[in-house]
Amino acid sequence: MAKIIDGRAIFAQIKEEVKQEAKALAARGIKACLAVVQVGDHPASSVYVRNKHRACAACGIKSLEFHLPESCGQEDLLRQIRDLNAREDVDGILVQLPLPRQIDADAVIEAIDPAKDVDGFLPENLGRLLIGQDGFLPCTPAGILELLKRSHISLEGKECLVLGRSNIVGKPVALLMLREHATVTIAHSRTANLPELMRRADILIAAIGRADFVKGADLKEGAVVIDVGINRMEDGSLHGDVDYEDAFDRVSAITPVPGGVGPMTIAMLMKNCLRAARARRS
Repeated sequence: MAKIIDGRAIFAQIKEEVKQEAKALAARGIKACLAVVQVGDHPASSVYVRNKHRACAACGIKSLEFHLPESCGQEDLLRQIRDLNAREDVDGILVQLPLPRQIDADAVIEAIDPAKDVDGFLPENLGRLLIGQDGFLPCTPAGILELLKRSHISLEGKECLVLGRSNIVGKPVALLMLREHATVTIAHSRTANLPELMRRADILIAAIGRADFVKGADLKEGAVVIDVGINRMEDGSLHGDVDYEDAFDRVSAITPVPGGVGPMTIAMLMKNCLRAARARRS
């Protein structure tokens, strides 16, 4: 029977660690602070923002919310970012994606001070990851690595297949797996020999954005599966990119959806915010 990699339980562990560290910083007069900027009222974005504020409150991190109208212009948003860059009491800045069509998301992200880039999306921090230097790690890839390590799953020498090549998950998680001495392949929608690659992988990280795309028969017996996908079905239920029920009896470990990778993204955001506070104000 497969081991369920419980992201909620590991999130609870990390939340307690962050809480204790935040308390130690507060005793030195440093109150870590995260600023979250949301444009418009995208329903899913509003849920994610509320979850981030709740996590901050639970960890002892101050959070600020800046809500701009859907119709705001790019310069309005850039002005808000510049104001937050200049604030000494703000340690981390997060701009909730997606942004409205009239705004260039890349330009907005690149306007954030690299020392406050707690999402780890800036080219400077991604470049540091590429060449093995220290920097903020993107939260979802960092959370995946924590799930594996805290579940005592070794990466060294393993064949790791990453399904998806996004800048937010696919590319950075591949670099993190490589850093842990796995042999990494990145596959995507145009990969010709995908079934063969999936059946060979010791560790499969699915971030392709297609509900139930990976079936049990596609997987190597005893593989470890990390499912990053969050796909809402017509009945309102959430499914991952892996057919969980079909894969369960074939794999050695698997993350559920929901309750797997999702909580870890927020956990690593909290860790990044504390790190920024230490670096800037210690």
